[in-house]
Amino acid sequence: MNKKSLKKEALQYHQEGRPGKIEVIPTKATANQRDLSLAYSPGVAEPCIAINKNQDDVYKYTAKGNLVAVISNGTAVLGLGDIGPHASKPVMEGKGLLFKIYADIDCFDLELDTKDVDEFVRTVKILEPTFGGVNLEDISAPDAFEIEERLKKELNIPVMHDDQHGTAIISGAALLNALELVGKDISKVKIIVNGAGASAISCTKIYKSLGAKAEHIFMFDSKGLIHPDRTNLNGKKPEMVNGTVPKDTSLTDILKDADVFIGLSRANILSREMAAQMDDNCIIFAMANPVPEISYEDAKAARPNCIMATGRSDYPNQVNNVLGFPFIFRGALDVRATEINEEMKLAAVHALAELTKKPVPDIVNMAYGNANLSFGKDYIIPKPVDPRLISTVALAVAKAAIDSGVAQNPIEDWEAYELELSNRLGNDNTISKVIETKAQQDIKRVVFADAENLSVLKAAQIVLEEKIAQPILLGNQSNIQKLIDENNLLLENVPIINPKNPKNQDELLDIERYGHLFFEKRKRKGITLAEGRDIMRSRSFFGAMMVETGDADAMIGGLRKKYPATVRPALQIVGSRPNINKVAGLHILMTKTGPLFLADTTINHDLSPEDVADITELVADQVRLFNIEPRIALVTYSNFGSVPNGESAIRMRKATEILHQRHPDLLVDGEMQTHIALKPEIRQQFYPFSKLGNKPANTLIFPNLSSANIAYNLLSNAAEMDIIGPILLGLNKPIHILQLGASVRQIVDMVGIAAIHAQDV
Repeated sequence: MNKKSLKKEALQYHQEGRPGKIEVIPTKATANQRDLSLAYSPGVAEPCIAINKNQDDVYKYTAKGNLVAVISNGTAVLGLGDIGPHASKPVMEGKGLLFKIYADIDCFDLELDTKDVDEFVRTVKILEPTFGGVNLEDISAPDAFEIEERLKKELNIPVMHDDQHGTAIISGAALLNALELVGKDISKVKIIVNGAGASAISCTKIYKSLGAKAEHIFMFDSKGLIHPDRTNLNGKKPEMVNGTVPKDTSLTDILKDADVFIGLSRANILSREMAAQMDDNCIIFAMANPVPEISYEDAKAARPNCIMATGRSDYPNQVNNVLGFPFIFRGALDVRATEINEEMKLAAVHALAELTKKPVPDIVNMAYGNANLSFGKDYIIPKPVDPRLISTVALAVAKAAIDSGVAQNPIEDWEAYELELSNRLGNDNTISKVIETKAQQDIKRVVFADAENLSVLKAAQIVLEEKIAQPILLGNQSNIQKLIDENNLLLENVPIINPKNPKNQDELLDIERYGHLFFEKRKRKGITLAEGRDIMRSRSFFGAMMVETGDADAMIGGLRKKYPATVRPALQIVGSRPNINKVAGLHILMTKTGPLFLADTTINHDLSPEDVADITELVADQVRLFNIEPRIALVTYSNFGSVPNGESAIRMRKATEILHQRHPDLLVDGEMQTHIALKPEIRQQFYPFSKLGNKPANTLIFPNLSSANIAYNLLSNAAEMDIIGPILLGLNKPIHILQLGASVRQIVDMVGIAAIHAQDV
């Protein structure tokens, strides 16, 4: 986007509709006079009285515990300098928006019209009762240091100047990972810091906390090296002096054989020639915005093997403060920390560094043009859209606050807290957590029939690391190993079997044994022994036979083949469970109000009322497996006989009668339209007799395959809902077929489900 276009669109963005970027939204009902009498007079007196008796109850009855003040005087705004409090307001509103969308923290932005440190501190101090935390923003040095230090001493709530510590925390994590990749020791590397403002000084301090040595760090301001012989050092600069080289040593001179360049200064100050003097596998963090100290292209031209990071999103390794401040405050608020201390900052550093090394979710790869991100020189820090940041960083910060003794509300159930964090942004991971937890209780061997696929291999690494299952990979060994090596996947000692071209005598014997077993099963279906052996060279048939014989506990397949081509081996080899008349397919949609189960979405074209009832029983059992009580609606176009003669209406009506007879206590009803199933207030108004009562259905049974398949595809794509499935129900042993293009997260969930099913075999 060119500069002219950006200016026009940015101004239009900020002014269209309601001016600005934030608003206040009520969190309680205000529909009638009774609601208002509770919200304000006379009801509001009661929480006031309670808080007066116990001041800590302010966190119980008000928004204080989730409210952060974003405060600035506009003296150092972005790269614009001292533009004043009014002009800083769009930035502060934006900061509040980021707090909300990344960590569900509410914000008020406060722009103070003062450059007097005493007046600034006093103003913030007398506002303390309003807020749970204070984020200082865009305040020029050295005032920024003094303001933060005084407020931290005088307030009993967490205070952080993000311009200082945010960049320090993010770049600290990036530096740790970069040094690991190039095999250098942080205590021995030569670090050049160009810039001596609040951010540069904070970065240097945190690098020291991570192990860098003061005698190896050389900081420059606009007047040269920060040296003990200089007489014009103010603020915190005297703490950064290094006298191991002459005072007049230039930036060009000092860069010779330097390992690390940290740029927090101005554009284009580092030339290609200067960068070329640096040590092999050097690290260049050029973080001036919007134009860095050296361009990505010039840095790579000067040192092709360097690790380069900037503050820009259009190049690899963006050092973006949004990776830190929302989650640091989230953790601090949740334990009611009295401050944000060094232990909490370092916890955030290490949490970010470790998260980078884990497999990247598909949602992140898709956001960056289907990039295949993995830990390496172009990926040393997580991306801001990574949904795991809140549950990783906030949790680490909360633990550090408790361990360092500044938490007033310690967390006792860390699993529940992690789940709460994951759910804060509307990402309902409850089902995934249940799947993972149950699978971990008894780890099973799961065959991956389509292992010549990067998504499958990423999923295999996750289930191995998280102890969800023990993977067995089917496919060409060299192709699989190439994908593993190219993407730095950790799948050591995971078996790889190629049925098409067995590599040893044991695998040849398996082909022979499996072929004979398949012949015995299908000899009266036209299969010869020779054909049985040949069929076993297909990964889908081979994997299914591994499960049938007990050589594996479950199988996942179908990612690269049409659904029938994978379900056929499952039906022919393991078959359905005794007394099961219909195998069925189930999908789970992750809605904002919780999981919604849909069936039969994949298998059966023509159904009788008895078939519908049988499938409903299978689905109910599966829903209970997720620790959820099923509330089942048999849906069609009719409501309780409103269309008396329609074919699918009659089918669902009769199926409901069968289910009521078989299971009087099961919460199931029909036939009904989908909106009646999902809107209990409408259902109770017109059909108060329904067994579903005053809650929405969480399970929908459809009258045929066509309607069910259309419904789940429409909802998952048009409404952009996360989905799990298809889950095959009714097989004698667990085999599941992935849908084409399944994401890594979906594959992991399906492996977990297969493992859980294997526990019950």
